[in-house]
Amino acid sequence: MKILADQHISPRTVEFLNGLGHDVIRVSDRLPRNAADRTILSLAATEERVVLTQDLDFTGLIATSGRNEPSLIVLRLASPKVERVNEVLRSVLPVIDQAVRAGAIISVDDMRIRIRRLPIE
Repeated sequence: MKILADQHISPRTVEFLNGLGHDVIRVSDRLPRNAADRTILSLAATEERVVLTQDLDFTGLIATSGRNEPSLIVLRLASPKVERVNEVLRSVLPVIDQAVRAGAIISVDDMRIRIRRLPIE
């Protein structure tokens, strides 16, 4: 999976995901640290990457865009510890792969995975 990790995603998580065989870069690898959310989404769409974030602002932007890309994975975990995030991503990414490829907003919390297909009407 090609992933664009938002600034709040640890470099250790990026390294972990790359070690699992994913193609993961951080926003700061391509854009200034203060890049607007719309710029981040545009980069993700251009590079065909799913945005991985803990920031809920992206959800509204994608939901109201009328587009089916980029896909978005929003982590809403009780613990932001890297080990917990990595554990969750290891188990969740294979499960959501098909939805990500089709275009979706995926919200992951400690109890469930919620998938909303894009575009949202």
